[in-house]
Amino acid sequence: MARKHLLANIGATVGDRKPQSNSSESRAEYARRGATRSMMQSLDEMAENSMRVLEGETIVSLDPDLLEVSPFADRIASNDDDFSALVSAIEQAGQSSPILVRPHPNGSGRFVIVYGHRRARAARQLGIAVKAVVKPIEDIAHVIAQGQENTARSDLTFIEKALFARKLTSSGIDKETVKSALTIDDTLLSRMLAVAEHVPEQVLDALGAARGVGRDRWEELKKLLQLPGKSAQASNLIRSDEFASVDSDQRFAVLLDDLKKKAKSKKTAVAKPAERSWSLAGNAVKVATKDTGKGFTLALKAKDASRFGAYLSEHLERFYQEFQKTEQM
Repeated sequence: MARKHLLANIGATVGDRKPQSNSSESRAEYARRGATRSMMQSLDEMAENSMRVLEGETIVSLDPDLLEVSPFADRIASNDDDFSALVSAIEQAGQSSPILVRPHPNGSGRFVIVYGHRRARAARQLGIAVKAVVKPIEDIAHVIAQGQENTARSDLTFIEKALFARKLTSSGIDKETVKSALTIDDTLLSRMLAVAEHVPEQVLDALGAARGVGRDRWEELKKLLQLPGKSAQASNLIRSDEFASVDSDQRFAVLLDDLKKKAKSKKTAVAKPAERSWSLAGNAVKVATKDTGKGFTLALKAKDASRFGAYLSEHLERFYQEFQKTEQM
């Protein structure tokens, strides 16, 4: 099915959709106002992916306030430029592909989003209804549909997929279903779970989605954080104003570089010993002293050194008593 026919089908299904010619004019106007070609392609690809799943289903308009997010979170919240571009695209050209929702299990007339969270959030921000298909599906089907839709659009970062996998497994979803949802094998699933489980939660929150960071660098970060003292080092860095002032990819690079630095040895500076030397009675005794703060050394040389040293030794008790008296004065 050609892409333009997919979009035409959406317009034919939804009663309040603008005519195709108006939609084309809106797209052209939006493009003239600076929309990137890749953004337009992304919207069309979203339409194709959704229609493959939803072909033949009735599209309805729902109040975004009736929608609840999926219990299986697959995104790290961020104020990214991509979302702003999506809001602008929907505002200018309308919502080109429906989201998928399921009836809320409590039967309250509310719905749970299976996929299309950003489109729903954009509609809420714009104050318009969101186009959706309602399907009564179970948890496993929910997980697979949500994961495969995002994977097909290459929309999630490595760490978002890793956290999604951890969320699913911790919720009791079996690994075969997780692999099917993310279209991955056992090895990659194990690596994803290892990163999600060993990188501290506060570090993950501080780093964000890190769209430009792939598996290898995340695994490098994981290994560094397992070294003694590195988690504390990371914790100190992520609280700094400098760290918070840069974007997600830059924060990751700053943290990785900081953890790679070898800890500088903190040697206590030792004061240089105080040394003195002088002579007595015309060089009859040469005296040298060294004071380190914790010890005091007295050395005597020359012809009278031996006898004078013996004299000092014999009278040390008296000399010390006199010293104590001076300390008490």
